[in-house]
Amino acid sequence: MVLFTLIRVLPQSIDGDRFAGMKQQQQSPKGDALAYQVFTSTRPGLNRDPNTPPGLDDLKWVPNSSTLVYGEKDAVLIDVFLAIEHTKALAESVAATGKNLTYIYITHPHGDHFYGLQILLDRFPGAVAIATPAVAKECAEQVQPEIINSFWAPRFPGQIPEKLAVPRATDSDEFELEGKKLKVLQTGFSDTHDSTSIYVPSIGLIVAGDVAYNGVHPYLAETTRETRKEWRKSLDKLAALQPRSVVAGHKQPSLPDDPAILAATRKYLEDFDLLNDETATNLELYNKMLSLYPDRVNPGSLWGAALAAKKLS
Repeated sequence: MVLFTLIRVLPQSIDGDRFAGMKQQQQSPKGDALAYQVFTSTRPGLNRDPNTPPGLDDLKWVPNSSTLVYGEKDAVLIDVFLAIEHTKALAESVAATGKNLTYIYITHPHGDHFYGLQILLDRFPGAVAIATPAVAKECAEQVQPEIINSFWAPRFPGQIPEKLAVPRATDSDEFELEGKKLKVLQTGFSDTHDSTSIYVPSIGLIVAGDVAYNGVHPYLAETTRETRKEWRKSLDKLAALQPRSVVAGHKQPSLPDDPAILAATRKYLEDFDLLNDETATNLELYNKMLSLYPDRVNPGSLWGAALAAKKLS
């Protein structure tokens, strides 16, 4: 039986002050300013390789984040969750804010960021789910029964919603929340193709999707040396905006939304390529990376990355 845990809410102030303790904090915008709140869920990782090195059991979990950007009355949700129970709890938490949900934006087409979308749309019928044309097109591919039945359902039995929605394609590179702009940033190939992030200039916030990771081993199984170079350029692009807060698509719930995670993700990618050149086997690469990053959760993702890298070497 697959067990899921929802870590209710980890709201962040626009100053980046970190919430401490297991209770909910609600932060109100100052004047007409926007604010944001981060919700996280935890689940088992995707790796099911029986040859995965043993140990590190306390790190074998994956957090997903969903970010609510809100003003005095309205709100926008960026990314949702995978599992039914997580998504229902997310809907309850969003409803508890009392905000009018206008948009749900999907940053990229991995199922753990959008499979719960229909549950949110049923709860908030006035909200419109949007994504870039490339992301919307790939989301339509990712809801096909053969993909669900061959990959997601065996890993998360009974947890994938029966009814799956696909976001509408939008050609616009920005939309508004109470007169404030939210900008769509094209970030190319990060942990998958056609990734995007959201930038909220008025509060210096970047909701990075999977372009940045925070205390979690990045998913590199789809990447190559060349796409990892592209990924690093996208991280530089985000860093050049000098954000005050950066929310990663996968973040340890206790960690703050520190912009330093952009440089940390970049360094991880650099280290991976360097050690891939220096090692001969996937196990050697895995162990060398663990020696540099012993505290990141989801080591199964690193193992999958090592397997993929050595196949391409």
